[in-house]
Amino acid sequence: METSKVTQVLSLAKQEGVIRARDLEPHNIPRTYLARLCNAGRLQRLGRGLYMLADSAITTNHSLGEAAKRVPHGVICLLSALRFHGVTTQAPFEVWIAIENKARAPAAKETPLRVVRFSGQALESGIETHVIDGVPTRIYSLAKTIADCFKYRNKIGQDVAVEALRESWRARKCTMDELWRYAAVCRVSNVMRPYLETLT
Repeated sequence: METSKVTQVLSLAKQEGVIRARDLEPHNIPRTYLARLCNAGRLQRLGRGLYMLADSAITTNHSLGEAAKRVPHGVICLLSALRFHGVTTQAPFEVWIAIENKARAPAAKETPLRVVRFSGQALESGIETHVIDGVPTRIYSLAKTIADCFKYRNKIGQDVAVEALRESWRARKCTMDELWRYAAVCRVSNVMRPYLETLT
């Protein structure tokens, strides 16, 4: 293997955390280098077209970073966002990810995805970027996630939404102003009102 190209691939993997086969194209590096570096024990294959350094430590939120790399326009939401923020006992095996109403659905088989379609302010509001295993990952803030949970209570269960609200308030992880703001954005103010009033 050509040393300079090997160095470039490893450097890219270190810098990005997780790299896709297509990330090599702008550098004019053939994709065959990925397979060779995996065989040499320098890279590990995470799934189809996804690689990271073999000695990288994988965190508990690794699947979120992997999903963000596969669906860069998506935002981690609902149960996956609750889990990230540490306010649920739920442990979803799929990564819940929000995409725009008219966006093409991602075809990611190795990382099981649960795609939810959002639009307008409900899609754009409350996005935070967290770096997970070197990958910038867009995740909804806790207050926005709670409002989303009430909006999608038929999908995830009203009890999950109420548990998340109470736990986040008990742990002082969000303010009443934030909760009311996102309740309005998600158009669930009337649904959330009785629960919010019991907290104050």
